Amino acid sequence: MATGYVLYNQNAGDKDTLDCVMALEYVLCDELIFIDITSIEDYRIFIAGLEKDAYIILSGGDGTLNGFINNIDGIEFENDVLYYPTGTGNDFAYDLGHSRLCRPFSIKKHLKGLPYVTVNNKSCRFINGVGYGIDGYCCEVGDKLKKTPGKKVNYTSIAIKGLLFHYKPTNARVTVDGEVYTYKKVWIAPTMNGRFYGGGMMPTPNQERNTGVLSTMIFHGSGKLNTLRIFPSLFKGEHIKHNKHVEILKGNEITVEFDRPVALQIDGETITGVTSYKAVGDSGLGKNKDFKVTYAPYKLKV
Repeated sequence: MATGYVLYNQNAGDKDTLDCVMALEYVLCDELIFIDITSIEDYRIFIAGLEKDAYIILSGGDGTLNGFINNIDGIEFENDVLYYPTGTGNDFAYDLGHSRLCRPFSIKKHLKGLPYVTVNNKSCRFINGVGYGIDGYCCEVGDKLKKTPGKKVNYTSIAIKGLLFHYKPTNARVTVDGEVYTYKKVWIAPTMNGRFYGGGMMPTPNQERNTGVLSTMIFHGSGKLNTLRIFPSLFKGEHIKHNKHVEILKGNEITVEFDRPVALQIDGETITGVTSYKAVGDSGLGKNKDFKVTYAPYKLKV
């Protein structure tokens, strides 16, 4: 009988998340050891201590995934890694055809060749995408609401109110593999490794994971009401039909610069006051050997 080490994030998902995690004992026949992922101080020591036939079950949402991939970056190990989606959006699982609380499935092959993003002179890997513009604004507002007792976070409502009243579009300069593009009235400019982010939005419906090629979607030049009319089509990827206001650029190295500071999110983790970011695809062939993680949302001592 193998041993499964369940790394859970009790802050991910709803109030019943911890109960859902503990229910794994009734789903899997192996011996399970439950560990709060935020309590791991040194991932090299943790992984070195795993038995050869042991495996990891990562339980949480996209933010938990982001923390894990950055904490294990550069560590070689043979143990399998399974994923048990218990987050709110679960875009990574959705992209792979799974849903919240599905049976744990192996994700180890998806943890290699991941792109990285540099923001404010700090770099980290990302598994889904980097949101910049009103999507970052929604995460910023949502984070504030989460700190208020009794407040429920409705990102759709935040987005609508932001579009109509609070969020102001920016001008942007986008550089893709050395070629420069400029845009006015940019609402969002995410760079994606997968197809989904933000709880089911599909900004880049044709993006393929971990190919070394990233996709940036620029939503620009549209007024408030027209933007509000087009915005819901992001959930089906049909916004790309509006080619007057939506453009998708593909490349290995992409830099996005705004003319004023706004919030940015990396796999759901918010960074405020950002004027630019640089995303680089990694084909897994070792072209980014000098890359070093300098940021992760959880303890990083690797």
